[in-house]
Amino acid sequence: MPMPVFALNFHADYRCAHSGVCCSSDWDVPVELPIYRTLESALRAGRIAPAAPSDGDDPPLITGDHLPDEAAAMLARTSTGDCVFYHRSSGLCVVHRDGGESHLPATCRHFPRLAVRDRRGTFLSLTHFCPTAAASLFRADEPIRIVEGPPAFPQADYEGLTVDDDAWPPLLHSKMLMDFEGYGAWERHMVARCADPRWAPETALATLRRDAQLLRSFVPGDATLADVIAALPGDPVVASPHASLEASLLMREAVVAAIPDDLKPAPDEEGLAEAYTRHVAPAWNQWRLPLNRYLAAKAFANWTAYQGRGILAIVHGLEAALALVRVEVSRQCRDAGRPLDADLLREAIRSADFALNHLAVGEDLADAWSRAEEGPGRRSPEGEDG
Repeated sequence: MPMPVFALNFHADYRCAHSGVCCSSDWDVPVELPIYRTLESALRAGRIAPAAPSDGDDPPLITGDHLPDEAAAMLARTSTGDCVFYHRSSGLCVVHRDGGESHLPATCRHFPRLAVRDRRGTFLSLTHFCPTAAASLFRADEPIRIVEGPPAFPQADYEGLTVDDDAWPPLLHSKMLMDFEGYGAWERHMVARCADPRWAPETALATLRRDAQLLRSFVPGDATLADVIAALPGDPVVASPHASLEASLLMREAVVAAIPDDLKPAPDEEGLAEAYTRHVAPAWNQWRLPLNRYLAAKAFANWTAYQGRGILAIVHGLEAALALVRVEVSRQCRDAGRPLDADLLREAIRSADFALNHLAVGEDLADAWSRAEEGPGRRSPEGEDG
């Protein structure tokens, strides 16, 4: 029986807008053996041709030693980091244009999708490093909700985090497992907390932290975990937007620590605190809707649920994601010399997701965020009000 597919409604009609970011980011793209044979045949027959010369006269499909597991080749890149099959003037991939989706390596087929598959189904979010995905956060056509059978994501074998059917469900905390029904209820609860348009993102996070701490006292009995989640207090824990950038810079350090040394960004914090105070903080509350959508997208299809050690680790990861946006939007405002606006926020979110989804090692992030499950009070470095 086919597994159901779920997504957030503002991602559900995603369609590539040919921004070319994924084709021009100087990424290593492995080519699986069947795709390699298909592409090699198409290249020899002239049905497909590179759009630009490779760096160092490499062939368009680079073979040899030291390839990733299950890769037969790597796509060559130009001297500027473009894929050799990227047609810059049109923004099109010539492999997709001339050969169709069946000729694409898995990485190209699935970007910008972030998938989790478990016994409940397949849950799909997007990385907002993709400009089209980032733009979807600024939609206001309907409230945030989870939808089944999203038109953009038909049933397929999506790459991502696959949880075997006989694997354990996520941890409630380090000493107790959840059940899959309970975890599904918690995932829906997180999205619902982010969906309230009256709440600042800091309020949504403070409320989720309160809820996670309350659930730590759950003892299996007559009531199921899903029942207890449904009975959580409806009133929010009101938290104000941060007055300074100090706590966010501290949380960013944990993200940077999870990035391999050869990928770590150069230090660039000069003037950020002043930019936040002058340009970001006064306008921050105007952007609660896209920020809450961003948090919902980080809560949904969440890998930390399986890689971490409890639901407080998930909440801590959401706090870290928002902290990273604060830092990145301060950098955008500093460099542009102007107050926070939609364009600057969109670019900040793209930068935050680039670090979280494409630079940092997910298991290391989950381990760092799981420390929120330990120690007295298990409080966030941000506190309740920043």
